[in-house]
Amino acid sequence: MNMTPEQFTLVKEQFKTLKERSDFYARKFEGIDLGDVQTQEDFEKLPFSEKDDLRSAYPLGLQAVPDEEIVRIHSSSGTTGTPVIIPYTQQDVTDWAIQFARCYEMAGITNKDRIQITPGYGLWTAGIGFQLGAERLGAMAIPMGPGNTDKQLQMMQDLKSTVITATSSYALLLAEEIGKRNLRDKICLRKGVIGSERWGDKMRHRIANELGVEIYDIYGLTEVYGPGIGISCDEHHGMHIWSDYIYIEVVDPDTGCTLPDGEVGELVLTTLRKQGAPLIRYRTHDLTRIIPGDCACGSAHPRIDTLVGRTDDMVKVKGCNMFPAQIEEVIKITDGASSEYQVMIENISGKDILTVLFETELEGEAKERCEEELSMIFKAKIGCTPDAKGVPMGELPRSEKKTKRIFDSRY
Repeated sequence: MNMTPEQFTLVKEQFKTLKERSDFYARKFEGIDLGDVQTQEDFEKLPFSEKDDLRSAYPLGLQAVPDEEIVRIHSSSGTTGTPVIIPYTQQDVTDWAIQFARCYEMAGITNKDRIQITPGYGLWTAGIGFQLGAERLGAMAIPMGPGNTDKQLQMMQDLKSTVITATSSYALLLAEEIGKRNLRDKICLRKGVIGSERWGDKMRHRIANELGVEIYDIYGLTEVYGPGIGISCDEHHGMHIWSDYIYIEVVDPDTGCTLPDGEVGELVLTTLRKQGAPLIRYRTHDLTRIIPGDCACGSAHPRIDTLVGRTDDMVKVKGCNMFPAQIEEVIKITDGASSEYQVMIENISGKDILTVLFETELEGEAKERCEEELSMIFKAKIGCTPDAKGVPMGELPRSEKKTKRIFDSRY
């Protein structure tokens, strides 16, 4: 997808002073005259930014404005190494709120809604982003944060929350609790805004049906504002990305070459207005595609498809490469299998052993047939045969944040 003239104008405006303002980009683009970037081809020759680059700039090496202009910082979790710290100016915070309010509007949420916010607050960008957008929209924000399910359900009833925001894992946990406690008729939810992890269609339908809500996928990452840079519309076919703030590319993960619209590759983002920590050609490691053509909803903002996974999500077993999205596809088309699963990979006596645990309501011979069917579909779709084991509903763990589903103990 080529830049629009409006996007290119914003990029070139940034480039006029970027190296003077940012030591990070002075080093990154050493020997490159950004004034020479005049065409799409010129732009695509610029080097990518990687998460490791951002980690090496810890703590505030990404900052591109004076200290007195920074009003807030956010940070990635840092679970896989040094965290990434992103500084924000007041304009950055305002721009994030504008984008997030748009997300709510795209989902049909108005200032008459009551939005229960269950993602976490603090250094993480989640909870405060959902709140910023709600306040910008003029809706009632109920800033619960994660956990304390009893309190969540009590407030949901007493305050008559109409919108739930959550990770898919916690939305499922809440849906199951509402079912167990027979609260469906006592809640007023109508919309769900769900983000932060990929999830399959079966899980989506369970949450939608058990909560009685229409679900919208929201997209974002700490390095680029946070959640709220894109969302699905009423067509539920991909997520619109706010193209007046973000330019999207999809590249071949191995070669870095830009791919045509419609082909799956790694999503690369460039911020068009960010002041505190602009990002140029940032590799997200998220695998998706740009959906070609216009959306039936009428929005001109481009769409990316539901995420396939991440480049670092892939596991290789018995010579087969597999992504979570492929496993979820197997679960989806296996009759009798519910949405929750775990994949266990072990090496026993030099041999890789692959086990797929999945929840099912079936018992006895019906469960055995379901296990056999799942193994056959897995072999046909992915290329290797797992040991499929059905377990009772609710036996696999739920999470208030993100649920870990693939456990590889070989290394």
